[in-house]
Amino acid sequence: MSENKNAPFKYDIVGSFLRPDYLKQARSEYAEGKISREELKAVEDRAITDLIAKQKAAGLIAITDGEFRRSSWHLDFMWAFNGVGHEKTKHGILFHGEPALIDDTFLTGKISLDSHPFVEHFKFVKQFEEENTVARQTIPAPAQFLFQMIIPDNLESTKAIYPNEEELIQDIAAGYKKIIKDLYEAGCKNIQFDDCTWGVCVDPNACFILGTDEAGLQQTIEKLIHINNLAIEGKPEDLVINTHICRGNFHSTWACQGGYDRVAKDLFEKENVSAFYLEFDDERSGDFEPLKYVGKDKKVVLGLITTKSPVLEKKEDIIRRINEAAKYIPLERLCLSPQCGFASTEEGNKLTEEEQWAKLKLIQEIAKEVWK
Repeated sequence: MSENKNAPFKYDIVGSFLRPDYLKQARSEYAEGKISREELKAVEDRAITDLIAKQKAAGLIAITDGEFRRSSWHLDFMWAFNGVGHEKTKHGILFHGEPALIDDTFLTGKISLDSHPFVEHFKFVKQFEEENTVARQTIPAPAQFLFQMIIPDNLESTKAIYPNEEELIQDIAAGYKKIIKDLYEAGCKNIQFDDCTWGVCVDPNACFILGTDEAGLQQTIEKLIHINNLAIEGKPEDLVINTHICRGNFHSTWACQGGYDRVAKDLFEKENVSAFYLEFDDERSGDFEPLKYVGKDKKVVLGLITTKSPVLEKKEDIIRRINEAAKYIPLERLCLSPQCGFASTEEGNKLTEEEQWAKLKLIQEIAKEVWK
Protein backbone atom coordinates (compact mmCIF):
# COMPACT_ATOMS: atom_id res chain seq x y z
CA MET A 1 0.00 0.00 0.00
CA SER A 2 1.34 3.40 -0.94
CA GLU A 3 2.37 5.91 1.71
CA ASN A 4 -0.59 8.20 0.98
CA LYS A 5 -2.97 5.41 2.04
CA ASN A 6 -1.49 5.08 5.52
CA ALA A 7 -3.96 6.67 7.91
CA PRO A 8 -4.39 9.17 9.37
CA PHE A 9 -5.14 11.61 6.59
CA LYS A 10 -5.10 15.40 6.75
CA TYR A 11 -8.82 15.33 5.84
CA ASP A 12 -10.26 12.41 7.78
CA ILE A 13 -13.38 10.86 9.30
CA VAL A 14 -14.23 8.76 12.34
CA GLY A 15 -16.45 6.32 10.47
CA SER A 16 -20.19 6.36 11.18
CA PHE A 17 -22.72 8.22 9.06
CA LEU A 18 -26.40 9.09 9.34
CA ARG A 19 -28.59 6.18 8.26
CA PRO A 20 -31.11 6.90 5.48
CA ASP A 21 -34.75 6.54 6.49
CA TYR A 22 -35.33 3.54 4.23
CA LEU A 23 -32.54 1.65 6.02
CA LYS A 24 -33.99 2.49 9.44
CA GLN A 25 -37.38 1.28 8.21
CA ALA A 26 -35.93 -2.00 6.94
CA ARG A 27 -34.13 -2.65 10.24
CA SER A 28 -37.38 -2.00 12.11
CA GLU A 29 -39.29 -4.37 9.81
CA TYR A 30 -36.64 -7.05 10.29
CA ALA A 31 -36.86 -6.72 14.08
CA GLU A 32 -40.64 -7.14 13.81
CA GLY A 33 -40.27 -10.23 11.62
CA LYS A 34 -41.79 -8.57 8.56
CA ILE A 35 -38.79 -9.10 6.27
CA SER A 36 -36.08 -11.76 6.11
CA ARG A 37 -32.40 -11.42 6.94
CA GLU A 38 -31.64 -11.65 3.21
CA GLU A 39 -34.06 -8.83 2.44
CA LEU A 40 -32.50 -6.65 5.12
CA LYS A 41 -29.01 -7.36 3.78
CA ALA A 42 -30.09 -6.28 0.30
CA VAL A 43 -31.25 -2.94 1.72
CA GLU A 44 -28.02 -2.58 3.73
CA ASP A 45 -25.93 -3.34 0.62
CA ARG A 46 -27.81 -0.70 -1.35
CA ALA A 47 -27.41 1.93 1.39
CA ILE A 48 -23.69 1.23 1.86
CA THR A 49 -23.01 1.28 -1.89
CA ASP A 50 -24.67 4.69 -2.11
CA LEU A 51 -22.77 5.95 0.97
CA ILE A 52 -19.40 4.90 -0.45
CA ALA A 53 -20.14 6.74 -3.69
CA LYS A 54 -20.86 9.86 -1.62
CA GLN A 55 -17.66 9.44 0.38
CA LYS A 56 -15.64 9.22 -2.83
CA ALA A 57 -17.42 12.25 -4.26
CA ALA A 58 -16.50 14.13 -1.06
CA GLY A 59 -12.82 13.38 -1.71
CA LEU A 60 -12.28 11.09 1.26
CA ILE A 61 -9.37 8.65 1.19
CA ALA A 62 -10.79 6.43 3.94
CA ILE A 63 -14.11 4.79 3.07
CA THR A 64 -16.33 2.90 5.53
CA ASP A 65 -19.70 1.21 5.57
CA GLY A 66 -20.94 3.97 7.87
CA GLU A 67 -21.58 1.24 10.48
CA PHE A 68 -24.92 0.79 8.69
CA ARG A 69 -25.18 -2.90 9.66
CA ARG A 70 -25.00 -2.10 13.40
CA SER A 71 -27.40 -0.82 16.02
CA SER A 72 -24.50 0.64 18.01
CA TRP A 73 -20.83 1.36 17.43
CA HIS A 74 -19.60 -1.20 20.00
CA LEU A 75 -22.17 -3.67 21.32
CA ASP A 76 -22.98 -5.46 18.03
CA PHE A 77 -19.27 -6.26 17.81
CA MET A 78 -19.27 -7.85 21.27
CA TRP A 79 -22.39 -9.93 20.63
CA ALA A 80 -20.54 -11.96 17.99
CA PHE A 81 -18.19 -13.44 20.63
CA ASN A 82 -18.92 -16.70 22.42
CA GLY A 83 -19.67 -16.02 26.06
CA VAL A 84 -21.43 -12.67 25.53
CA GLY A 85 -25.17 -12.17 26.07
CA HIS A 86 -27.50 -9.19 25.80
CA GLU A 87 -31.08 -8.17 26.49
CA LYS A 88 -33.26 -5.11 26.15
CA THR A 89 -32.34 -2.57 28.79
CA LYS A 90 -34.76 -1.25 31.38
CA HIS A 91 -32.73 1.85 32.24
CA GLY A 92 -30.10 2.45 29.54
CA ILE A 93 -26.92 4.50 29.94
CA LEU A 94 -27.40 8.02 31.26
CA PHE A 95 -26.24 10.68 28.85
CA HIS A 96 -26.51 14.42 29.35
CA GLY A 97 -30.21 15.00 28.71
CA GLU A 98 -31.52 11.51 27.88
CA PRO A 99 -30.70 7.84 28.43
CA ALA A 100 -29.20 5.76 25.61
CA LEU A 101 -31.52 2.75 25.51
CA ILE A 102 -28.97 0.28 24.16
CA ASP A 103 -29.00 -3.37 25.18
CA ASP A 104 -27.53 -4.47 28.49
CA THR A 105 -24.50 -6.59 27.52
CA PHE A 106 -22.78 -9.06 29.82
CA LEU A 107 -20.84 -12.32 30.07
CA THR A 108 -22.58 -15.68 29.95
CA GLY A 109 -19.43 -17.78 29.82
CA LYS A 110 -15.77 -17.79 28.80
CA ILE A 111 -14.84 -15.46 25.94
CA SER A 112 -13.81 -16.95 22.60
CA LEU A 113 -14.27 -16.21 18.92
CA ASP A 114 -14.94 -18.60 16.05
CA SER A 115 -15.52 -16.11 13.24
CA HIS A 116 -16.80 -12.56 13.20
CA PRO A 117 -19.43 -11.07 10.87
CA PHE A 118 -17.49 -7.79 10.68
CA VAL A 119 -14.96 -9.56 8.45
CA GLU A 120 -17.68 -10.12 5.84
CA HIS A 121 -18.84 -6.53 6.36
CA PHE A 122 -15.30 -5.37 5.56
CA LYS A 123 -15.10 -7.52 2.42
CA PHE A 124 -18.15 -5.74 1.04
CA VAL A 125 -16.44 -2.35 1.46
CA LYS A 126 -13.09 -3.66 0.20
CA GLN A 127 -14.51 -4.26 -3.29
CA PHE A 128 -14.98 -0.50 -3.69
CA GLU A 129 -11.34 0.38 -3.01
CA GLU A 130 -9.63 2.26 -5.81
CA GLU A 131 -6.21 3.79 -6.35
CA ASN A 132 -7.03 6.81 -4.20
CA THR A 133 -9.12 5.16 -1.47
CA VAL A 134 -8.65 2.66 1.35
CA ALA A 135 -11.31 0.64 3.16
CA ARG A 136 -11.32 1.27 6.91
CA GLN A 137 -12.76 -1.08 9.53
CA THR A 138 -13.90 0.48 12.80
CA ILE A 139 -14.26 -1.68 15.90
CA PRO A 140 -14.54 -0.94 19.62
CA ALA A 141 -11.18 -1.01 21.37
CA PRO A 142 -10.25 -4.08 23.43
CA ALA A 143 -10.32 -1.73 26.43
CA GLN A 144 -13.96 -0.95 25.65
CA PHE A 145 -14.80 -4.65 25.60
CA LEU A 146 -13.08 -5.21 28.94
CA PHE A 147 -14.66 -2.08 30.40
CA GLN A 148 -18.14 -3.30 29.49
CA MET A 149 -17.60 -6.47 31.50
CA ILE A 150 -16.19 -4.78 34.60
CA ILE A 151 -18.64 -1.88 34.97
CA PRO A 152 -20.29 -1.98 38.41
CA ASP A 153 -23.51 -3.57 37.05
CA ASN A 154 -21.54 -6.46 35.52
CA LEU A 155 -18.62 -6.87 37.90
CA GLU A 156 -20.11 -9.51 40.18
CA SER A 157 -21.34 -11.76 37.37
CA THR A 158 -18.04 -11.35 35.50
CA LYS A 159 -16.05 -12.36 38.57
CA ALA A 160 -18.18 -15.51 38.86
CA ILE A 161 -16.93 -16.54 35.40
CA TYR A 162 -13.46 -15.01 35.61
CA PRO A 163 -12.19 -14.90 39.21
CA ASN A 164 -8.81 -13.98 37.71
CA GLU A 165 -9.22 -10.77 35.71
CA GLU A 166 -5.97 -11.30 33.80
CA GLU A 167 -7.50 -14.45 32.29
CA LEU A 168 -10.41 -12.33 31.03
CA ILE A 169 -7.94 -9.84 29.55
CA GLN A 170 -6.02 -12.61 27.82
CA ASP A 171 -9.19 -14.16 26.36
CA ILE A 172 -10.48 -10.84 25.03
CA ALA A 173 -7.07 -10.04 23.52
CA ALA A 174 -6.95 -13.48 21.89
CA GLY A 175 -10.33 -12.83 20.26
CA TYR A 176 -9.08 -9.50 18.95
CA LYS A 177 -5.91 -11.05 17.60
CA LYS A 178 -8.08 -13.46 15.61
CA ILE A 179 -10.33 -10.80 14.12
CA ILE A 180 -7.32 -8.60 13.33
CA LYS A 181 -5.71 -11.57 11.56
CA ASP A 182 -8.93 -12.39 9.69
CA LEU A 183 -9.42 -8.76 8.63
CA TYR A 184 -5.82 -8.54 7.43
CA GLU A 185 -6.20 -11.72 5.39
CA ALA A 186 -9.32 -10.16 3.85
CA GLY A 187 -7.16 -7.25 2.70
CA CYS A 188 -7.67 -4.80 5.55
CA LYS A 189 -4.76 -2.42 6.14
CA ASN A 190 -6.56 0.23 8.23
CA ILE A 191 -8.25 -0.58 11.56
CA GLN A 192 -9.63 2.00 13.95
CA PHE A 193 -10.18 1.25 17.64
CA ASP A 194 -13.03 3.32 19.09
CA ASP A 195 -12.55 3.89 22.80
CA CYS A 196 -14.80 5.76 25.25
CA THR A 197 -13.12 4.32 28.33
CA TRP A 198 -10.75 7.30 28.47
CA GLY A 199 -13.71 9.66 28.57
CA VAL A 200 -14.78 7.98 31.79
CA CYS A 201 -11.25 8.01 33.22
CA VAL A 202 -10.85 11.77 32.74
CA ASP A 203 -14.30 12.67 34.07
CA PRO A 204 -14.27 14.49 37.45
CA ASN A 205 -16.59 11.75 38.76
CA ALA A 206 -14.44 8.88 37.44
CA CYS A 207 -13.80 7.31 40.84
CA PHE A 208 -17.50 7.45 41.73
CA ILE A 209 -18.54 6.01 38.36
CA LEU A 210 -16.07 3.14 38.70
CA GLY A 211 -16.60 2.60 42.41
CA THR A 212 -12.92 3.04 43.24
CA ASP A 213 -10.37 5.51 44.60
CA GLU A 214 -7.50 7.36 42.86
CA ALA A 215 -5.15 4.37 43.19
CA GLY A 216 -7.81 2.09 41.73
CA LEU A 217 -8.36 4.53 38.86
CA GLN A 218 -4.66 4.41 38.04
CA GLN A 219 -4.79 0.61 38.01
CA THR A 220 -7.73 0.79 35.61
CA ILE A 221 -5.80 3.13 33.30
CA GLU A 222 -2.86 0.71 33.24
CA LYS A 223 -5.00 -2.35 32.52
CA LEU A 224 -6.81 -0.55 29.66
CA ILE A 225 -3.49 0.27 27.99
CA HIS A 226 -2.31 -3.27 28.71
CA ILE A 227 -5.22 -4.95 26.93
CA ASN A 228 -5.07 -2.63 23.91
CA ASN A 229 -1.35 -3.27 23.47
CA LEU A 230 -1.81 -6.99 24.01
CA ALA A 231 -4.32 -7.15 21.15
CA ILE A 232 -2.05 -5.11 18.85
CA GLU A 233 1.05 -7.16 19.68
CA GLY A 234 2.41 -9.05 16.68
CA LYS A 235 0.29 -7.29 14.06
CA PRO A 236 1.64 -7.16 10.47
CA GLU A 237 3.94 -4.18 9.89
CA ASP A 238 1.82 -2.81 7.04
CA LEU A 239 -1.39 -2.90 9.07
CA VAL A 240 -2.20 0.54 10.51
CA ILE A 241 -4.11 0.58 13.81
CA ASN A 242 -5.24 3.91 15.26
CA THR A 243 -7.39 4.89 18.24
CA HIS A 244 -10.36 7.24 18.33
CA ILE A 245 -11.24 8.64 21.76
CA CYS A 246 -14.42 10.44 22.75
CA ARG A 247 -16.69 11.12 25.71
CA GLY A 248 -19.92 9.60 24.44
CA ASN A 249 -21.94 10.35 21.31
CA PHE A 250 -25.65 9.51 21.32
CA HIS A 251 -28.43 11.52 19.64
CA SER A 252 -26.32 14.70 19.91
CA THR A 253 -25.74 14.18 23.63
CA TRP A 254 -22.64 13.27 25.65
CA ALA A 255 -21.80 11.13 28.67
CA CYS A 256 -18.52 12.40 30.14
CA GLN A 257 -16.37 15.49 30.33
CA GLY A 258 -12.83 16.48 31.26
CA GLY A 259 -9.50 17.28 29.61
CA TYR A 260 -6.93 14.62 28.74
CA ASP A 261 -4.56 15.66 31.55
CA ARG A 262 -5.32 12.69 33.85
CA VAL A 263 -4.45 10.05 31.25
CA ALA A 264 -2.21 11.86 28.75
CA LYS A 265 1.23 10.77 29.90
CA ASP A 266 0.26 7.10 30.25
CA LEU A 267 -1.98 6.86 27.19
CA PHE A 268 -0.21 9.05 24.65
CA GLU A 269 3.24 7.68 25.45
CA LYS A 270 2.42 4.00 25.96
CA GLU A 271 -0.43 2.89 23.68
CA ASN A 272 1.14 1.31 20.60
CA VAL A 273 -1.00 2.86 17.89
CA SER A 274 0.04 5.07 14.98
CA ALA A 275 -2.32 7.94 15.72
CA PHE A 276 -4.91 9.27 18.14
CA TYR A 277 -8.20 10.71 16.87
CA LEU A 278 -9.10 13.10 19.69
CA GLU A 279 -12.31 14.91 20.56
CA PHE A 280 -11.73 18.67 20.83
CA ASP A 281 -15.02 20.18 19.67
CA ASP A 282 -15.93 22.06 22.86
CA GLU A 283 -14.78 22.97 26.36
CA ARG A 284 -15.57 19.48 27.70
CA SER A 285 -12.36 18.24 26.11
CA GLY A 286 -9.98 20.67 27.81
CA ASP A 287 -7.01 22.41 26.20
CA PHE A 288 -4.24 21.16 23.92
CA GLU A 289 -1.39 21.06 26.43
CA PRO A 290 -1.68 17.26 27.03
CA LEU A 291 -0.60 16.77 23.40
CA LYS A 292 2.98 17.38 24.54
CA TYR A 293 2.99 13.77 25.77
CA VAL A 294 2.23 12.25 22.35
CA GLY A 295 5.16 10.09 21.28
CA LYS A 296 7.30 11.47 18.45
CA ASP A 297 6.38 8.55 16.20
CA LYS A 298 2.63 9.20 16.52
CA LYS A 299 0.18 11.59 14.88
CA VAL A 300 -2.92 13.34 16.20
CA VAL A 301 -6.19 13.91 14.38
CA LEU A 302 -7.89 16.96 15.87
CA GLY A 303 -11.65 16.42 16.21
CA LEU A 304 -12.49 20.12 16.02
CA ILE A 305 -15.69 19.90 13.95
CA THR A 306 -18.68 18.73 15.96
CA THR A 307 -21.14 16.11 14.73
CA LYS A 308 -23.54 16.95 17.54
CA SER A 309 -24.84 20.19 16.03
CA PRO A 310 -25.92 21.26 12.54
CA VAL A 311 -24.26 24.66 13.03
CA LEU A 312 -21.35 24.96 10.61
CA GLU A 313 -18.13 26.12 12.25
CA LYS A 314 -16.24 29.19 11.04
CA LYS A 315 -13.15 28.31 9.03
CA GLU A 316 -10.99 30.94 10.70
CA ASP A 317 -11.87 29.65 14.19
CA ILE A 318 -10.82 26.10 13.30
CA ILE A 319 -7.56 27.23 11.67
CA ARG A 320 -6.77 29.28 14.78
CA ARG A 321 -7.31 26.22 16.99
CA ILE A 322 -5.13 24.03 14.75
CA ASN A 323 -2.34 26.59 15.16
CA GLU A 324 -2.86 26.54 18.93
CA ALA A 325 -2.45 22.74 18.95
CA ALA A 326 0.71 23.11 16.85
CA LYS A 327 2.38 24.76 19.83
CA TYR A 328 2.51 21.31 21.46
CA ILE A 329 2.92 18.98 18.48
CA PRO A 330 4.34 19.87 15.03
CA LEU A 331 1.81 20.84 12.39
CA GLU A 332 3.00 18.08 10.05
CA ARG A 333 1.92 15.50 12.64
CA LEU A 334 -1.58 16.98 12.93
CA CYS A 335 -4.69 16.18 10.90
CA LEU A 336 -8.37 17.22 11.01
CA SER A 337 -11.65 15.32 11.40
CA PRO A 338 -15.04 15.49 13.11
CA GLN A 339 -14.86 14.83 16.86
CA CYS A 340 -16.84 11.58 16.43
CA GLY A 341 -19.09 9.80 13.98
CA PHE A 342 -22.40 11.26 12.83
CA ALA A 343 -24.33 8.24 14.08
CA SER A 344 -22.61 6.19 16.77
CA THR A 345 -25.98 4.47 17.17
CA GLU A 346 -28.59 4.00 14.48
CA GLU A 347 -30.66 6.89 15.89
CA GLY A 348 -28.02 9.31 14.62
CA ASN A 349 -27.24 12.84 15.73
CA LYS A 350 -29.60 15.80 15.26
CA LEU A 351 -28.59 17.10 11.85
CA THR A 352 -29.48 16.32 8.26
CA GLU A 353 -27.47 14.42 5.69
CA GLU A 354 -26.95 17.72 3.82
CA GLU A 355 -25.53 19.28 7.01
CA GLN A 356 -23.37 16.18 7.55
CA TRP A 357 -21.72 16.53 4.14
CA ALA A 358 -21.33 20.29 4.60
CA LYS A 359 -19.25 19.57 7.72
CA LEU A 360 -16.97 17.26 5.74
CA LYS A 361 -16.64 19.76 2.91
CA LEU A 362 -15.49 22.35 5.46
CA ILE A 363 -12.88 19.94 6.87
CA GLN A 364 -11.55 19.32 3.36
CA GLU A 365 -11.33 23.06 2.62
CA ILE A 366 -9.47 23.72 5.86
CA ALA A 367 -7.09 20.82 5.34
CA LYS A 368 -6.19 22.07 1.87
CA GLU A 369 -5.54 25.56 3.22
CA VAL A 370 -3.53 24.52 6.29
CA TRP A 371 -1.47 21.69 4.82
CA LYS A 372 -1.48 22.82 1.15
